[in-house]
Amino acid sequence: MPAPAAVAFWDPAGDRYGIPTYPWRQAPARFATRRQLAARGLRPGGQHVQAQILWRTRSGAIRRAYLYEVASALPKRAPTPAQRAALDKALAARRTCPRCHIDRGYVLPRRIGACNKCADGWEFDAA
Repeated sequence: MPAPAAVAFWDPAGDRYGIPTYPWRQAPARFATRRQLAARGLRPGGQHVQAQILWRTRSGAIRRAYLYEVASALPKRAPTPAQRAALDKALAARRTCPRCHIDRGYVLPRRIGACNKCADGWEFDAA
């Protein structure tokens, strides 16, 4: 049985909230969030939300995380070579300075619009 403070969010049958609902850290192991699935190399694979976790923040707001069945999850799809090439090209564009045209190896700050070597002092002050 859950702790007394978590009783408000304990609804494994889904009578109160419409879907099975659990308090923070009390959901069965057969469920996982999208991030937990991704960490295991899985994706929801078209399944609908199977359950949810509800918790109250320090400010009193109620937060929610949706859960999916791990057994029904599918492996993540690998990007095609064309997709990977497009991603590499886009990331290289974010690292290339428009003034000196050098790939600096880091993502350029958008508020300055140039690499640190090309930016003027007033641009740093204005940013």
